[in-house]
Amino acid sequence: MSQPLSLAELDSIPVDRLRGVGSKTKAGLAVLEVKTVADLLTYYPRRYVDRTNQTSLADLMVGEEALVLGTVERVESRRMRNRRTLVSLRVSDGTGSMNVTFFNQPWRAKQLCEGTTAAFFGKVDLYRNRRQMTSPVVDLVGNQTGRIVPIYPQSEKAGLMTWEIAGLVEEALRRCEQRGIEDPIPTGARRQYGLIDRHVAFGSIHVPETMPDVYRARTRLVFDELFRVQLTLLERKRELELHTRGIEHVVDGQLVELFEQSIPFDLTGAQRRTISEISADLSQSAPMHRLLQGDVGAGKTLVAVHALLVAVQGGHQGALMAPTEVLAEQHAAGVSALVGGMSIADSATLMGERPVRVELLTNKVKVAERRRIDTQLASGEVDVVIGTHALIQDGVEFDSLGMVVVDEQHRFGVEQRSKLRDSGRRDALTPDVLVMTATPIPRTAAMTVYGDLDVSILDELPPGRTPIETELVAGEDPVAAMWQRVLDEVEDGRQAYVVCPLIEESEKLDAASAEQTFEHLTSGVLSGVNVGLLHGRMSSVDKEGVMAEFRSGVLDVLVATTVIEVGVDVANATIMVIESADRFGIAQLHQLRGRVGRGSHASTCFLVVDDEETADSNARLEALVRTTDGFELAEVDLELRGEGTIFNDRQSGRNDLKLASLRRDRDWVARAREVAAQVVDERQIDKSESLRRELEWFATGRDDDFILKS
Repeated sequence: MSQPLSLAELDSIPVDRLRGVGSKTKAGLAVLEVKTVADLLTYYPRRYVDRTNQTSLADLMVGEEALVLGTVERVESRRMRNRRTLVSLRVSDGTGSMNVTFFNQPWRAKQLCEGTTAAFFGKVDLYRNRRQMTSPVVDLVGNQTGRIVPIYPQSEKAGLMTWEIAGLVEEALRRCEQRGIEDPIPTGARRQYGLIDRHVAFGSIHVPETMPDVYRARTRLVFDELFRVQLTLLERKRELELHTRGIEHVVDGQLVELFEQSIPFDLTGAQRRTISEISADLSQSAPMHRLLQGDVGAGKTLVAVHALLVAVQGGHQGALMAPTEVLAEQHAAGVSALVGGMSIADSATLMGERPVRVELLTNKVKVAERRRIDTQLASGEVDVVIGTHALIQDGVEFDSLGMVVVDEQHRFGVEQRSKLRDSGRRDALTPDVLVMTATPIPRTAAMTVYGDLDVSILDELPPGRTPIETELVAGEDPVAAMWQRVLDEVEDGRQAYVVCPLIEESEKLDAASAEQTFEHLTSGVLSGVNVGLLHGRMSSVDKEGVMAEFRSGVLDVLVATTVIEVGVDVANATIMVIESADRFGIAQLHQLRGRVGRGSHASTCFLVVDDEETADSNARLEALVRTTDGFELAEVDLELRGEGTIFNDRQSGRNDLKLASLRRDRDWVARAREVAAQVVDERQIDKSESLRRELEWFATGRDDDFILKS
């Protein structure tokens, strides 16, 4: 065959077809999720040692990060008083030396024995007048003499060194040389953006002659990854628009006008803009698939109710699905209050109209009550139903479901969301779908992860929301001062949350538990106030009982796990204490913090941590102290966490983004989407066999209906 090798063909060739891959190496590669030649070619170096321009130990600058190559001259390992292990190395490169220390990594003494050559990447500090690195990133590079040495991600479990991986990649590239590697990207796009040939890019990223070669190769392969994602999203979106019909709603009817007039405050500009975007969608025959993202307290619920009422005034029904019973109950109370006193036409009644009916459906609803709701949903007597997973259980049918709202959509599986949408009509029409999240998503991530959805953003907070001060607390005296602040607030008639990562004490995790914290506080510093306990193992009745007591002010302090993370709204709560804050991610901490500051009183969130924190935790927590802007925090989170699989839970064993970074490559996200849109609009996939092959290969092993269902 003389046709170039496609990625699909390379992905069908097992890696043990390469010379030098026996059973042991094959097993090691499998640990790295490298099973085919395509996997190997896309197992990219994470950094390079440029031996034409590498930093020598003599030139190290204190306070800067550096990558140095050195040989271990001396190794010492000892136990410290706190039972932790300290491994100390003396490393030299002929121009100078430095110390390298590792805390609680005893295996380093065996890995970095005397005579080992390794690359060390980290920040240079001064200790006792000697330069040192503490817990740097280490790569064993062997005695390669090439000008630019690629360093691959390594795993102790895999038992493969970076030079072994490099040798296998070079063998794979050599075997591809005769036929070459297929390049399906349209020639015009490559010319427009100065992209090098794909085969050249694979060679240059693994075996570069110069560092500019690496940059050009990376740019090309980053574009490929982003282009495949965007093309898949836009192709599926086009299929959806071609093959599904929605409901053409009348968006300016009497019920919606009455609702707008009844709102006792001015909408923010963002709310008005978003309502307009949604209304434009609802007036079209194509079903709406829109993501509504807004920071905590930005007013998403009001926008959602507006959309639900558009459906109701046209004789259809609305459904709002929430992830927890607490949030569903709160939504039901809030929606009922917003539509209270409103009526819709009903020829079956004496007056020719009836009140808008809102019902709550959760697993807590008693059998007889549930049977009544099910019957009235099927007959169309219920206009809006709000619930949890109970909405998608067998027996729940609608007369004419016109609008589906899914709150905190990331907490539901694809199948759960699609089941609600698909169970709602007896005709072939598809209900409109609005998915909401209070977890802000960076613009480039939204464009990629939700590329099939239109995105609306609420980026303004309603007037009257008070800013939340966030403080990092560590050490005995600061903790004591924090509890005094809690007591002072309670004395002034306010309330407080204390959030813990665990329900009960764990021997494996050194993190505060809710039960242990509750006992400690009620018998100690908070013994004089009313303290409640709330966690996920409690029955629904007990949970609601505790929440009712907290809402009514019977309880002064609520000790809880993250069951309060989403949607709990108590305006009188002004203090939040988050124990073991380093155990939580940025998004979760931001969500939790949003439970306070919901009234007119100044509010504070305390992030309590141990003294011994990781640098990563510090970066996360310092960002939360610095800003309450959820979108800024989302960018920080993306930077710290990186990206991985976009479409599903790695069913195919491939990451969608192995090289591309939604943060670093944000400009290329937009360019890839532009090219993908042109390819879809011009139906180039129908004309290009290589493009079709690539798209089919990319979809293999993924949930083919993922995007349509989300």
